[in-house]
Amino acid sequence: MQATSPDGKQQTMLGVADARQISDKIVVTAPAAQFVLPLMDGTRGLDQIVAEVGRGLNRQILEPLVAQLDDAGLLEGPVFEALAQKLRSAFDASPVLPPASSAAFADAIGTGEEKEGEAPKGPASAARLRTVLDSWIKQALDDASDPSFDALPKAIVVPHLDYFRGAGNYASAYGRLRVVDRPDRIVILGTNHFGSSTGVCGCDKGYETPLGVSPLDSDMEQRLRRALGDVLFEHRFDHEREHSIELQIMWLQHVFGLDERGGHVPVFGALVHDPAVRNGDSYDGKGVAIRPFVDALRAAIAELPGKTLVISSADLSHVGPSFGDEKPLAGDDPETAERRNRVFNHDREMLQHVLQNNPEALIASMAWQQNPTRWCSTGNLVATLLTVQPTDVKLLNYAAAMDQQGTAMVSSVAMVMN
Repeated sequence: MQATSPDGKQQTMLGVADARQISDKIVVTAPAAQFVLPLMDGTRGLDQIVAEVGRGLNRQILEPLVAQLDDAGLLEGPVFEALAQKLRSAFDASPVLPPASSAAFADAIGTGEEKEGEAPKGPASAARLRTVLDSWIKQALDDASDPSFDALPKAIVVPHLDYFRGAGNYASAYGRLRVVDRPDRIVILGTNHFGSSTGVCGCDKGYETPLGVSPLDSDMEQRLRRALGDVLFEHRFDHEREHSIELQIMWLQHVFGLDERGGHVPVFGALVHDPAVRNGDSYDGKGVAIRPFVDALRAAIAELPGKTLVISSADLSHVGPSFGDEKPLAGDDPETAERRNRVFNHDREMLQHVLQNNPEALIASMAWQQNPTRWCSTGNLVATLLTVQPTDVKLLNYAAAMDQQGTAMVSSVAMVMN
């Protein structure tokens, strides 16, 4: 981040923040701290860190940094634990998770009454939100030869990108659900971006958006708890700041609407880890592995009355300097174009495993290649395939969103499984 030095000059500094957002503070420090922070893993004292780093580091420099990090709740200790306990208490006190990403979207689009170039005056109304979603559906499907599904599918695959970058793929799948039978429950399988769980992480809450509340499917939650134990919900707090499930809720509320009693379709959400790391087992052997979760989920779907829709909330490649690559992806020169094409080709190869309903091949390919383009949702794609066991998988749309400078490109798809 850019900061102003005491002599008034602009300089690049390092901003240190909590990816899990338990602390909302940022510590701004010198870029050289990047050599120090990886050593703060609880196994070294300050003198050992000074000795290992060298480069002129001494305790007089290190101690103020440690104090800043501790005060901001960015070191494990009493300050951090107090913040974490406050979050846990708030999480367990409510039956639903409050709007976060969906509320930010409502704020971003505003009331629609602002003049061009004017900042939004306030959050959008429900009607305004629905109008925007409908406009994206119209744009995605007006020229489509198959603008609707014939029946409720077993599953769909949609992004968890922000709505603006992922609009086309969200609309390509959700727009086709508008005329099908209403499901009795929805299971959303997401990605655990920043949480603590080492395996599948269930949520025992419903979800709220500016369009209303989608209650927890308590029947599904209880069956999975009986089958897998409380360990499935041990790290339920990971859902507090996780966007990959919440971003699906408002679309679902929009396309399915309210039932005759004025309620939205009940939802159960779970975050699925990367099966390419330990072939589906949890990272430490203590969490819920993918196979037992899938077996329990399939059994619950079979036992519960009515129809279940499964949603795989999946983003694919994450490439560019923002994700650690050396060179940007924007430009028309042959070298840059080839870098982009390598990403697209890798996506195409991996998606073939999904389209052929071959989750084992997807896991093996990702493990062998070490996930070179950083797919973040192999877990929920695999779990969805294993759960619904489709006879047909269809690609509806593929897209990659990139900023103008080419520092970050994220790809995603819309798919349907029957």
